[in-house]
Amino acid sequence: MKNIFLLVILIIYIPVCAQTRLIAVELNTENLYDTIHDSLKNDQEFLPDSPRHWNSLKYWQKINRIGKEIISCSEYFPGRPLPDIVALCEVENDSVLFDLTRRSLLRKARYEYVVTSSPDLRGINVALLYSPFTFQCLRVDTMRITPLKNMRPTRDILHVTGRTVDNDTLHVFVLHSPSRWGGEIVSRPYRVHVINRLCVATDSLLVANPKANIIVMGDFNDYTDSKALQIAYSHNLFNVSHDAKGSNGAQGTYRYKGIWHSLDHILVSPNLAHRVNNCTINDQPFLTEPDEQYGGIKPRRNYLGMRFNNGFSDHLPLVLEIIF
Repeated sequence: MKNIFLLVILIIYIPVCAQTRLIAVELNTENLYDTIHDSLKNDQEFLPDSPRHWNSLKYWQKINRIGKEIISCSEYFPGRPLPDIVALCEVENDSVLFDLTRRSLLRKARYEYVVTSSPDLRGINVALLYSPFTFQCLRVDTMRITPLKNMRPTRDILHVTGRTVDNDTLHVFVLHSPSRWGGEIVSRPYRVHVINRLCVATDSLLVANPKANIIVMGDFNDYTDSKALQIAYSHNLFNVSHDAKGSNGAQGTYRYKGIWHSLDHILVSPNLAHRVNNCTINDQPFLTEPDEQYGGIKPRRNYLGMRFNNGFSDHLPLVLEIIF
């Protein structure tokens, strides 16, 4: 009888132990530029002789700030594992990714990375950090967005195909949709255009395999109920970050004139929607500061106008946990 009882316990215990989890983070780093001028890009705003006086000291402070921010996302999980994959928006080039992964507080994490080389006029790109211990990168594609009439060149969509520790294939898309420059209504077609391009790719994956594992992360520059996001929902992508909140007062990833919004989102395919265990906003106290004008707190950004604030970003990170 005792042996039967132990066998039952063992049968129950093994599936629990066999579960693996994947931790994904999405973060708009807010102007993670180096200090060297790229003659092909409009990056003069972040140079030593610019009004911002963007120099090496400020650059390395920013690099370590972003490293600390990514590391802090592990505080939400028992055992404090570092994120497996990190989607980054507003990074300039390979150089800043090298410094972030090899020469910052993140260096011991041994992250690998892939980054786009977009036609964006300001030299802004998207990137994915990944831990080679938990995510094997198999293929990298960049999806170029053909501009509409009057639309400025925008960021490529990054598509990384990899394998998780439980041998599942995972498709990760990272995007940074066009801003609301010129007004929300005027710029709306541009963001819809980007989402339609994304959905062509995700549709093809889901047609080939209805159980495909897809994660889309990034700064959509749109809210949960926007037209662009509604299109994504109609293509079997589920917004698992739609009601994400922080534990210290953040009601969104971005605050404008005292009102919290979420421009950052994480979407997943149907096969992953039921595996999501948690999606939260990392709003640890050191990432925020008092909002003296409107009350409450706001993200501690790097600049307040032209005044160096020695902060992190004007966006807070989204942190997602998926159980396999």
